[in-house]
Amino acid sequence: MNPLLSRLQPYPFERLRQLHASVTPNPAYPAISLGIGEPCHATPQLIKDALTGSLAGLASYPGTLGEPRLRRTISDWLARRYSGLPVDAATQILPVNGSREALFALAQTVIDPGRPGATVICPNPFYQIYEGAALLAGAQVWFAPSDPARNFGIDWAAVPQAVWEKTQLLFVCTPGNPAGAVMGLEEWALLFKLSDRYGFVIASDECYSEIYFRDEPPLGGLQAAAQLGRLDFKNLISLTSLSKRSNVPGLRSGFVAGDAALIKSFLLYRTYHGSAMSPIVQAASMAAWADEQHVTLNRALYREKFAQVTPLLAGVMDVALPDAGFYLWAAVPDVFEGSDTAFSHELLALYNVVVLPGSYLARNGHSAGEAQGFNPGAGRIRLALVAETAECVEAAQRIVHFIQSKVH
Repeated sequence: MNPLLSRLQPYPFERLRQLHASVTPNPAYPAISLGIGEPCHATPQLIKDALTGSLAGLASYPGTLGEPRLRRTISDWLARRYSGLPVDAATQILPVNGSREALFALAQTVIDPGRPGATVICPNPFYQIYEGAALLAGAQVWFAPSDPARNFGIDWAAVPQAVWEKTQLLFVCTPGNPAGAVMGLEEWALLFKLSDRYGFVIASDECYSEIYFRDEPPLGGLQAAAQLGRLDFKNLISLTSLSKRSNVPGLRSGFVAGDAALIKSFLLYRTYHGSAMSPIVQAASMAAWADEQHVTLNRALYREKFAQVTPLLAGVMDVALPDAGFYLWAAVPDVFEGSDTAFSHELLALYNVVVLPGSYLARNGHSAGEAQGFNPGAGRIRLALVAETAECVEAAQRIVHFIQSKVH
């Protein structure tokens, strides 16, 4: 067996299953889960029609590069979404089977494990694929410290020069999972400067970019590069998915875009990896990327939901509306003595609501091999507001009653 497999941590939802294994939920309440970030709004009919209308594609092997028409559709969407952003459909775009598999595969393409101290930097808390991708590529992980005062944005100045010198890949997530912070242009300028100095690749995970609560849509990595005059997108790859934007997590469709030299190498890797997108998925994806009306309606549903749920929870917890995304990142009240696992365990037992302990989304210390430091997710819970509004409001009301029963 590959010895690197032994370095992997249990996935958060497996840890959650184990935490709840001994719990008998209160049968007086119907089950509500805010644990997994799986979009539950209805899939738009136009996407389903495009999928079923292209079944003849099952008779053909797809090309790894994807159909030219799909890449042009994606290029057109990028131009509309990011104020005329010029991205070459032929050399700077590659369709992928969801951003999750692309994040993993990109690390295998970029990282040279033969270089001493090969390092990947990722946020903390973080999407767990970043860590697994780095470890299985033969690299070590350095967890950049986050700042709770800035909605868990990363303190890049706290990363030592010795770490930057060994870094080959940097994962960023904007809007962030779980806290929902969006990176600004000044932060991007700093990362580009560091990338130029030390030569590492930036992988920008932007799968939550279309669910936002301000008037201004989130700044994207490619957009930031263009505004700073970096139209070659040097050492930058942005990853985007249809799962959240269009409510099609089962479609497994997204794309990567950016540095043409990186895209060329990534295409070579994927050609051998056997990860070409099915022709019927490509057809459905074209329909999704070409339509914005369903995205606007979807965003309105999330805005209504968060407008009702956030004030309810803010009355008993430290929680606020994020910049974007569909998570609330809430602090556990003092009465629980900072134990996010105890909160999750007891909430399920008494009120039949599932939430994810924040400590499951983070690590202690800066490196996977260090025991020092603290877990920045400890004492918080992540609530995925993915169900219908009424169900999310009901879950919030139960959480309020749960906390009030403890306080009083």
